Amino acid sequence: MKDAIRHAATIILARPGTDGPEVLMGQRGAAAVFMPSKFVFPGGAVDAADAAVPLVRPLGADCARRLAEAGAPAPQVLAAAAIRELWEETGLALAEPGAWPVAPAPEWTGIAERGLMPTAAPLRFVFRAITPPGRPRRFDARFFLADARAVAGDTEDFSRASDELSALQWIPLSAARSFDLPFITEIVLAEIARLIGRDGPPESVPFFDNSGAAPMFRRLV
Repeated sequence: MKDAIRHAATIILARPGTDGPEVLMGQRGAAAVFMPSKFVFPGGAVDAADAAVPLVRPLGADCARRLAEAGAPAPQVLAAAAIRELWEETGLALAEPGAWPVAPAPEWTGIAERGLMPTAAPLRFVFRAITPPGRPRRFDARFFLADARAVAGDTEDFSRASDELSALQWIPLSAARSFDLPFITEIVLAEIARLIGRDGPPESVPFFDNSGAAPMFRRLV
């Protein structure tokens, strides 16, 4: 159905740079149905198989509590989806050494072969937004912020990335708005500017809720 809303997860990787904090972004293809040619963070829809992914360390308790909702994927499933999307779209693994208790699904074999397991502990739930009605695709997206130091390996090595995002690059926050961004990404950038470099979860999480007849802005506490 055109207006069906899919659950989704996005990762904002951040690191210090010579011109201040930097975030990892890439450009969607010009022929993409959803947000063509826009610069975005790695992310995408939750897959059913994400529920079976073992995490070497779980999501923090405060983040898990804010994500918990009847009818939605479990918090750890949303975290696994975000980590998988990061791996698929950039080739970067948010992972730690560990042995998988079961054979990994094909999309995770590249991580498992390196003796790694995904870890959700570095993730902080910082934003949520539901795509407004009338768009070709709609998502209920949860945004996670993570320090790039939690990546296993070289954060400049995108050789394992798929072709879903092009022009992968670390962009200074101060320059990000000069790129062609979706409106919601501009809002997320403003929100995370005060969170980068801090420890712990935010005091509350902004939620742009377009699930009903009228848009609502709420904060998840």
